[in-house]
Amino acid sequence: MAAAALEFLKAQGATRPELAEWYAALADLYQRKLWHQLTLKLDQFLALAVVQAGDALIQLYNHFISDFETKINLLKFAHFAVVVSRQYTDKDAGINYLEGIISKLQDTHESRVEEPILYVKMQIATFSLEKGNQKHCKNLLEEGKCTLDSMVDVDPSVHSTYYWICSQYHKVHQDYSEFYRSALLYLAYTTVESLSEPFKQNLAFDLSLAALLGDSIYNFGELLAHPIIHSLVGTTVEWLYHMLQAFNTGNLALYQELCKAHNTALTAQPALVQNEKKLLEKINILCLMEIIFIRSSDDRTIPLSAIAERTRLSVEDVEYLLMKSLSAHLIEGIIDQVDETVHVSWVQPRVLGIYQVKSLRDRLNTWAGKVHTTLLSVEAETPDLISS
Repeated sequence: MAAAALEFLKAQGATRPELAEWYAALADLYQRKLWHQLTLKLDQFLALAVVQAGDALIQLYNHFISDFETKINLLKFAHFAVVVSRQYTDKDAGINYLEGIISKLQDTHESRVEEPILYVKMQIATFSLEKGNQKHCKNLLEEGKCTLDSMVDVDPSVHSTYYWICSQYHKVHQDYSEFYRSALLYLAYTTVESLSEPFKQNLAFDLSLAALLGDSIYNFGELLAHPIIHSLVGTTVEWLYHMLQAFNTGNLALYQELCKAHNTALTAQPALVQNEKKLLEKINILCLMEIIFIRSSDDRTIPLSAIAERTRLSVEDVEYLLMKSLSAHLIEGIIDQVDETVHVSWVQPRVLGIYQVKSLRDRLNTWAGKVHTTLLSVEAETPDLISS
């Protein structure tokens, strides 16, 4: 078998002279049985764009990798198998190939074999979703969640692939909130540097839409703090980045300006057009939360007229806005319809932007100043208290 593997590499080097050095390096490491170094070299080789076309990787697996597949790190073996599976034009053939890989992994009886098996299963879930078999994909995701919960010290690549397919499943179902959460978790386990620029732009665009359209998403700080969002800057959809900024600070005036300035681009997004009223309601709620945030803790009884002025709503509509915010557990408080005020005792914590952090710093400085003044006052009064 070893001779056949070496003969294959030699033939490939002769057929593709531009890759001859790569094939020679693989052959050398294989002959010397340097499995770790061979794994690293294969990892680099499989990432080359020139070998992604046709069935080159399928042939490489059948005639070379299969000879030593269980001698290398099993998770790396699973990574290689997934890359190879994507070269199958027929999804069913790709699934059959991966099911064969799972059988081989199970036969090793290694203690942490669940990790590479889960990684491979997530690619099967991807193929199932692409085929339209959403039920099978969902079943694999549910199994995957149970497996992940039962393991410790899981490799980030396994978490990454799990949350990626979760996000794509929710995207197909247009579940914006769940897509948003899954995609952010995917980014938590993935280095931005490993992603291509087009991929980052597409993901940033999808995340931005999901943040705006998700029913339960009222916190944009985490997305705005992530480097991927800057992929939108300098593109034709940069307006979406600025719109997120407007929502995050509850800036209704900026939102309306952006809607006017980018009306054509907005109307090209059917989901935004269909949810125009929901978007207005969401930014009004975020405007309300910002009104509460900028007030000190001892000034949380707010006239409804003050909220109406900022949100450009009637007092009656402000009452509805408050009830909506209370029912969504975004704030806690009591509405006084007689005095037309609302006393807010709690507001949902948010990831703050730079502007909001600066505002918080200023308030802390003011509080520190008051404490210092009180301290000086107490020190000045102390002698009188003692003498009396």
